[in-house]
Amino acid sequence: MKTYILLFQCNDQRGIVARVSDFIFKSGGNIVTLDQYSSNPEGGHFFMRVEFTLKRPPFNDKNTLERKLSLVAGIFRAKSALYDKDMPLNMGILVSKPDHCLAEILYLYKRGELAVNIPFIISNFAGHKELVLQHKIPFYFVPSNSKDRKEKELLRISGISADFLVLARYMLVLSPAFIKTYARDIINIHHGFLPSFKGKNPYQQAFDKGVKIIGATSHFVNEKLDAGPIISQAVEQVSHKDDLRSLMLKGRNLEKRALSDALRAYIEHRVIRFKSKTVIF
Repeated sequence: MKTYILLFQCNDQRGIVARVSDFIFKSGGNIVTLDQYSSNPEGGHFFMRVEFTLKRPPFNDKNTLERKLSLVAGIFRAKSALYDKDMPLNMGILVSKPDHCLAEILYLYKRGELAVNIPFIISNFAGHKELVLQHKIPFYFVPSNSKDRKEKELLRISGISADFLVLARYMLVLSPAFIKTYARDIINIHHGFLPSFKGKNPYQQAFDKGVKIIGATSHFVNEKLDAGPIISQAVEQVSHKDDLRSLMLKGRNLEKRALSDALRAYIEHRVIRFKSKTVIF
């Protein structure tokens, strides 16, 4: 038996659920879960995530299903994506010296809580090598800096075997040229509560403003700094008693939580991007 996950989005109109359900039924499938959302029933945008099982060959072949699905998507001028639930994504990691997000990812990976393959970890800090090799993951030291980002080398390593990239506190901004050339999803963790406190030193910015809540934000990377669609956020209350050091200590835990939540949602195919936002099922 095969399990598939279908993501489907289009302008809201009559008959979408019926047509998709009919496609699954005629393919010999059984719907396990179906989640849907419309931004506005009158002329809005429609989003749907369907998980279904198939056990009757030859219809459980993914290529066959995608050809049939394209006919349904064409009726509604929809964007659709079909995933084999048993085929884990390949997740590449870029990280600089701060290690708390990397350590959290590796811990969850070791426990089987992140159902991915990690084909490589790239860092501009050589000190992570021992930790990474303990998990039997290939480690690449690329001594990049703000004057020489070595993006050709990053693309050479990451462009072959990664379905998406995670910036687990990678402290260099990727150029628009890198983002365009890579042309796949990149997930970042920002140590601040976007859209406030963009750029450098967000905890210092928050401290100077005397905020009562701090946060961390995991988002997709786009050409604009810290402006990609938000996937997950985590927050914690603070007070006048907190100094900059305590804000940063609390912030690290928030960063780990926001990033791990975002990765789980993405790996489980629960994220649909739409314009500058996301729908998370």
